[in-house]
Amino acid sequence: MKIRRLAVIGVGLIGGSLAKALKRVHAVGEVVGCGRSRENLEQALALGVIDRYTTDVAEAVADADMVFVAVPLGAMREVFEAMRGHLAADAVITDGGSAKASVVADARAVFGTVPHNLVPGHPIAGTERNGAAAAFAELYENRRVILTPLPETADEAVERVRSMWQACGAEVTLMSVEHHDEVLAATSHLPHMLAFGLVDALSRMKENDEIFRYAAGGFRDFTRIASSNPVMWRDICLANREALSKMLAAFAEEMSDLADTIARGDGDHLLEVFTRAKQARDRYVDAMDQGSLE
Repeated sequence: MKIRRLAVIGVGLIGGSLAKALKRVHAVGEVVGCGRSRENLEQALALGVIDRYTTDVAEAVADADMVFVAVPLGAMREVFEAMRGHLAADAVITDGGSAKASVVADARAVFGTVPHNLVPGHPIAGTERNGAAAAFAELYENRRVILTPLPETADEAVERVRSMWQACGAEVTLMSVEHHDEVLAATSHLPHMLAFGLVDALSRMKENDEIFRYAAGGFRDFTRIASSNPVMWRDICLANREALSKMLAAFAEEMSDLADTIARGDGDHLLEVFTRAKQARDRYVDAMDQGSLE
């Protein structure tokens, strides 16, 4: 089903890439961009990411049959409030937030209940780059998108959002809000915390210039995600703090055990840990290469 008018609230990497992907396969008629930065919107227009723009959410969603909200989680409620009462009768709302419980809570607070046309979602894709200029049509190819519909969500709305993402080349998976937030705390949010924490700790060391000067490729690769948007990740931590704090506590125990093992000079246990980790990582890479990772 072709989207007549797509309203993208937040024209950055995630929202802009969705627009470009749908345009590439002619799955959308018109894309209206909306955001706070007129400069970014002008750039999005010049690059052909969007067809027109406004800084008014109510104006952006008017007569749109698909609304994609790609703003930091801390701004989600404000966007819902701005669109309330201005949505078309056939409009479907979905989002790209990395934590879903907070999105659902914001929707309930604004609309009084979870709207039947709201399909919470999360594309598992991205880079450390931001803004409309970072968007590219191939971002979602062969990537997973998780949808977390609620009992109140209309089946038709879910299918329309599923079809939208499939048109971008993504594989769509459905799961509960709670399960999503637990899984993402372990697989996405925790790694980002490790990267941010490591770089921040090293930057505060006395000889930090020398430390970064001699950092090898492994350090650069591991810490790449520490260049991600700080505001976005602050909001993700706060939105998913219960699941993420549990994962951080569990990981801290693992690091404490590893530190004790090294201090004891227990090479056998180190080899056991490293071998187990290598085998798990290799299985993960093999599954990714075969396109069968769950």
